Amino acid sequence: MHATLPLLSATTFPAIVRRSVDILQVNLGYRCNQSCLHCHVNAGPQRREEMTAETVDAVLAFLSASPGVTTLDLTGGAPELNPHFRRLAVAGRQRGLRVIDRCNLTILEEPGHEDLAEFLAAHHIEVVASLPCYIEDNVDRQRGKGSFAGSIRGLQRLNALGYGMADGGLQLNLVFNPQGPSLPPPQAALTAAYREHLGHEFGITFNQLFTLTNMPIQRFGSVLVSRGQFNDYLQLLRAAHRDENLEHVMCRNLLSVDWQGYLHDCDFNQQLGLPTSRSGTSRWHISEIDAAALEGHAIRVAEHCFGCTAGQGSGCGGALGDKPAPVPTCGT
Repeated sequence: MHATLPLLSATTFPAIVRRSVDILQVNLGYRCNQSCLHCHVNAGPQRREEMTAETVDAVLAFLSASPGVTTLDLTGGAPELNPHFRRLAVAGRQRGLRVIDRCNLTILEEPGHEDLAEFLAAHHIEVVASLPCYIEDNVDRQRGKGSFAGSIRGLQRLNALGYGMADGGLQLNLVFNPQGPSLPPPQAALTAAYREHLGHEFGITFNQLFTLTNMPIQRFGSVLVSRGQFNDYLQLLRAAHRDENLEHVMCRNLLSVDWQGYLHDCDFNQQLGLPTSRSGTSRWHISEIDAAALEGHAIRVAEHCFGCTAGQGSGCGGALGDKPAPVPTCGT
C-alpha cells in the first residue's frame, strides 16, 4: 500500500471554516465483507478495528449534549458488522434523529444478518446503498465476483419491505463511483439511466442516486500510484475545481468520528490521519467536546479536497451541482 498523504499535504486548496454541525458521521470500524477497489477506507474482511461499547456511549453522550445535530450517519467498513450497530441506531431513532445506514447490500445475506433488512425497516432507518454501476461485469470487477447479483437481491428485498417507493416513508438511495480516475457524469442524467435499467431489468425502484468522486487516498490512491496515474488524476481534480462548490462541501456541517472516538472534519481526513486539532497537534476525542464548540473552527485541507469541489462537486449526499457533461453511462 503506497502512502498518499505525503503527496497531498502541500496544497493550494482555499481555507474554509466549519459552520454549525448538524450531521454526525460515525465510522463503526473498518471490517467489511467486501474489498472494493475504490474503497477510501481500505476496508476488508481482515480488518479488526471496531468501535467499542464505551465509545458508542460517548457518541450518545455527545448527541445528548448537541441538540443541533439532526442526522446520525453510520458508516464503516460494513457498519452492521459492529456488534453495537443496532443499539446505536435505535438510540439515534429514539432521540428523534434521522439515522442513515451506509450499506453495501451484500451484508444483508451474510450469516447472522438475515434479519437486518427487517430491522432497518422496523426502525425507519434510511439506507444509502453502494451500487457503483448497473452493469454486472463492472460491479463484479470493482467489488468481487457475485457482488452485483447479491446487491440486486438486496435491493429487491428492501423494495419488498417498502424501501424506495415514491410515496413511501422508507428512503433508499444509491451511490455511484466511477470505475477509474475520472469525474462522475452528471447526477441527474445518470439517475435516469439507473432508474430505466434497474426498473426494466429487475423491477427495482429507489429514491435518489448520489454520485461520488473517487478520492486519491488509501486503496484507490495506491492503485493510482502503482499505475503512474496519481499526478494526472490530481491535475484533473484541480483543473475542474469550482469556487461555488466551496459553500456546499460536506465538512462545513458534518463531523466525522473514527472507531476510537477521535474527531475529523470528514471521513477522508480520517483515513489520512488528519484529525480535527485544537492546537495544531492535539486531537479532540468525542468525549471532550460538544458540537457547538466547533463552529467557526478551521477545517484541515489538503490536495484531496479538490475531489469535493471538482466539476459538479461531491459529498456524502451526492453532487453539489449538475455541471453539463457527455451522455453518462456507469461504465465511465
